[in-house]
Amino acid sequence: MLMNTEKYSMFRNRLEKVFRHISKLARRQVISCYRVYNYDLPEFPFCIEVYDDKIYMAEYKKRFEMADKEHDEWMDGCLKIVSEVMQIPANRIYVRQRQRKENRESQYEKLNDTKDFFIVEEQGLKFAVNLKDYLDTGLFLDHRITRNMVRLEAKDKQILNLFCYTASFSVYAADGGAANVISVDLSKTYLKWAEENFKLNGFTDKTKYHFVHADVKQYLDQLPKDQFDLVIMDPPTFSNSKRMDDILDIQRDHVELLNKTLRAMKKDAVMYFSNNLRSFTLEESRIEASLIKDITKATTPFDFRGKLQRWCFKIIK
Repeated sequence: MLMNTEKYSMFRNRLEKVFRHISKLARRQVISCYRVYNYDLPEFPFCIEVYDDKIYMAEYKKRFEMADKEHDEWMDGCLKIVSEVMQIPANRIYVRQRQRKENRESQYEKLNDTKDFFIVEEQGLKFAVNLKDYLDTGLFLDHRITRNMVRLEAKDKQILNLFCYTASFSVYAADGGAANVISVDLSKTYLKWAEENFKLNGFTDKTKYHFVHADVKQYLDQLPKDQFDLVIMDPPTFSNSKRMDDILDIQRDHVELLNKTLRAMKKDAVMYFSNNLRSFTLEESRIEASLIKDITKATTPFDFRGKLQRWCFKIIK
C-alpha cells in the first residue's frame, strides 16, 4: 500500500499546523518537552513528542500492514516531513514501534541497552530521559500540571508515591519541601532511575527519601493506619508481571486499592489517582472517602487537549 503525494501532503499540513500552535504555547510557558501529534490522521499513526532538541516518534502498529521494503520507504518519507517541519535533523529523531495499548506494563520491556540517557528540564527540575532503550521515555508529559499541584501541596508532608515509575512526582514533592517521600515500584530498573532523578536535583537525604521495591497490592497490606498526608497513585490498567503475586486489573481492583490506601492516610489527606483505561468507571459509592473530584480536565496540559486518554481524580479521606 504505497502512500500517494496527496496523503503525504495531508500529513505535512497537519503537522505544520499543530507544531506551529503547540510550539508557540510551549515557548511562552518555557516548556521544552511536549507532545505535538498523536494519531491525528489514521494513515499516519504516530505519537510525536519533543524533548529539547530531540524528537521521540512512536509508530503505533497499524490496521493495514506493509511489506518491509514498502514500510521502510513510507517511514523515510514520514521522517523527512517531520524533520523539515520541526527543523530537527533526522539523526535526532528516535523512532519506536509500539502496540496501541491501555496499560504501562510493557514500559518494563527493555528494547536496547545503549544507556543513552540525557537530561531535560521541566518547571525548574531535572529528569533523565532515554529515547532508545525503552518504549516509554522516563517522563510522562501528560502529568505536568498534576506534578506541580503535588509540589505546591507537599510542604512538611508525609508523601507516598505508588507505582512510581521513575518517580517524577516524588521529585516534585521533594522540591516542594516534603518531610518524607516514599516511592514504590515493582521494577528495580525504574527505582534506580528514580534515585538518579533525585540526585540530579540534589535530593540525597536517605532519611527523608525512600525507594521501595514491592508489589503495591502486597505493600499496602503492610502499611500502618493514618500515616500519609498526600498520596499519588498512577497504576497500569492491567499487569500480569511474573514479579507480582497476583494479576492487577484496575477496573476490577481499584476499589480495593483505593480503600487500602485511604486507610493508610490521615484524616483530610489527599490522594491523586490516575489511570489510562479509556473505559474506566470509578465506583464512587464503594470508596471510603469524604470527597471525590474528577480533575481530568483541570490537569490536562495544553499539548494534550482533545487527545488525553487518561483519568485523574482528587480523593480526600
